Amino acid sequence: MPADSHSTVEQFSVAQSSFTTRPIIMSRKGVATSGHYLATAIGGDILRHGGNAFDAGVAMGLALTVIEPHMNGIAGEVPMLIYSARDDHVFAISGQGWAPKGMTISWFREHGIDMIPGDGLLPAMVPGSLDAWIRVLAQFGRLKLADVLGPAVELARNGFPMYPGLSRAIASCADRFRMEWPTSAEVYLPDDRPPQVAENFCQHAWADTFQKLLDVESANSHLGREAAMFAARDVFYRGEIAQQIAEFAQTSEFMDASGAAHSGFITREDLAEYEGAIEEPVTTTFRGLQVYKCGPWCQGPVFLQLLSLLEASDLKGMGHNSPDYIHTWIECAKIAYGDRERWYGDPRFSDIPLERLLSKEYAAEARAGLNPTNASHEPIPGPESYQGPQGMGLGTGFGHDTTQLDAIDSEGNMIAATPSGGWIPSSPVIPGLGFPLGTRGQMFVLVEGHPNSLEPGKRPRTTLTPSLATKEGRPFMVFGTPGGDQQDQWTNQFFLNFVEFNMDVQAALDAPTFHSLHFPGSFYPRTAKPGHMVAEARIAEATIKALSSRGHIVHVSDGWSHGRCLAIWRDESTGTILGGASPRLGTGYAIGV
Repeated sequence: MPADSHSTVEQFSVAQSSFTTRPIIMSRKGVATSGHYLATAIGGDILRHGGNAFDAGVAMGLALTVIEPHMNGIAGEVPMLIYSARDDHVFAISGQGWAPKGMTISWFREHGIDMIPGDGLLPAMVPGSLDAWIRVLAQFGRLKLADVLGPAVELARNGFPMYPGLSRAIASCADRFRMEWPTSAEVYLPDDRPPQVAENFCQHAWADTFQKLLDVESANSHLGREAAMFAARDVFYRGEIAQQIAEFAQTSEFMDASGAAHSGFITREDLAEYEGAIEEPVTTTFRGLQVYKCGPWCQGPVFLQLLSLLEASDLKGMGHNSPDYIHTWIECAKIAYGDRERWYGDPRFSDIPLERLLSKEYAAEARAGLNPTNASHEPIPGPESYQGPQGMGLGTGFGHDTTQLDAIDSEGNMIAATPSGGWIPSSPVIPGLGFPLGTRGQMFVLVEGHPNSLEPGKRPRTTLTPSLATKEGRPFMVFGTPGGDQQDQWTNQFFLNFVEFNMDVQAALDAPTFHSLHFPGSFYPRTAKPGHMVAEARIAEATIKALSSRGHIVHVSDGWSHGRCLAIWRDESTGTILGGASPRLGTGYAIGV
C-alpha cells in the first residue's frame, strides 16, 4: 500500500488487541499520563477544573519532582514539545541548563581529569527545569503558579505513601548518604533507615522552598498573572534560593568518580544570567504524519533519522519483531546513533548539518550500505569512549533514571515532557532547600572542536527526548519514555507498533522491545559494546537465535524491563482522546476526565 494511502480509520484502530495489560483510557475532554499515578491524578484534576493541557502538564511535572526524586528534580532539566491550538504551531522548549562560566576544558586538563564524572558537584549545570515549567505556564497555560504548584507543596509537606521503586532507590544509596552526603541522609534516611513501603514520606525543606515561590507570586499578584509568576521564578534564579545554591556549590566538596573531592562551578552570576528558550522543533514526515523532536542539543533527531532510514523498507511484510525486522532496525540505529556521536551538539555553538542528516536523500545513501544478513561490528568512535565491562544497559533498574508526562485536552493542545536530572543518587541535597543539583554536564566531551565539547554557556547534548506528531496539520500524538540512550530506540518501536503494525495504543506500549549497545553511551564512563544488543525476554527464542546467527551479540533482559513509555493520541474523526501507559515498573498511569 502506498505510504499516503493509509486512512485514520484503517490505520489507527481504537479496538482492543488480543493482549493488553491495561484498558485504553478514552475521553472527549482530556487525557493525562505520567510516570506516577499520583501525579497523573493531579493532571486529571487540573483538566477537570478548567486548566488546559499545559496547566496539567506543568502540575504533573512539578509533582513528579517530589514523588520521583530518584528520577528527576527541580534543579534538573526538562525538554518539552508542545502543540498550541491557539497558535496552530508546534514549539520546542529546551529546559536544558547550560555550563557555568568557570567550567572549561582547560580546568579539567589542569586537574588531570580526562572525562567529566557523573556524580558530585563537578558536572552540575545551571538548572533549567523550573524556568521551563514557568515559561510554558506563563505563555501557554491559563492558571496561576499557585494552582499548579500547590499540589506538589501539599505532597512534600504532608507526604505520600512510599512505594517500592523509590524505597529501593533510597536503600541503594543509603551507605553513601550516611558516609558522604549527610544532608541527603537527613531527608531520605529518617531514623537512619530507608523508608519502608506504605510509610508516609515527607520532604519539609522542599515544601518550604516551593512555598517561597508561591509567597512571592501572591505578593506580586497586582502586577498580573505572568509578571507575578516570573517574579517567583526570579527567587530561584536571582534571589534567596539562588544564593543558597551558589554558596553550596562553591563552598562544599564531595568525592566523585574522578577519585577526588571537588566543589562545583555554579555562581550567583551564572544563575542570574540563565534564560530558557522556546525554539522551533526539527521535523520529518513518515506515513503521512509530521513527526517533531527537539533539536540536536538532545538526541531527538536520531528518532527522525531512524524513520527516514526505515521508511523504504517493507516493515509490515517482514513481520513484527521478526529476525528481519529487528536486524534491519538495529543496523539502521547504528547509522543514526553514529551520526549523533559525530555531529550532535548545541547548535548555538556548532554548525551542525542537520538539514543534510534529516534529508531523505541522505537516508537513501546511508541505507544502501546496510548488510541485510550480517550485523556490523565496526565500532563507532566517540571523542571519548570506554570499551569496558560497566553497565550493559539491560534495563532501567531502580537506581536513577528519568520520567515522562503527556497531556491532550479537548481543544487539541498537546504537551510531551521528559523531566530528568537533579537525581538524589547523583548529587547531595542542598541543606535548607531539599533538592540536589543536576549532573548533566557529564555528557560533555573534553575534546576541543567537537560539536558536544564543553564550553561555558553551552547545553550538553542530552538524552532526553519527548516526541510529538501531527496529521494533516492537526494534533495527533504525544509520547515518550525514560531510558537514557535507549529512549529513542524504545519510543521508535512503540511508534512503529502503532503506525506500521496497526496496534492500539496500549498494545503498542506493551509489546516487547530491544535496543542496541553498539555506540558509545552518553553517561560516564561512555561504555560502547560494538555488535551487542538487548532484547526483552518476551521476544521469541527462535528470533534471538536467528539474530545471533547473523552476528548480533544478544543479551536477554527481563520481559518487562525496558523503560516506561507513555502515549496519548487524538482521533480527529471522532474527537476522542486515547491514552495508555506501559506497566513497566508499575507506577505510570493514564487518566481521562
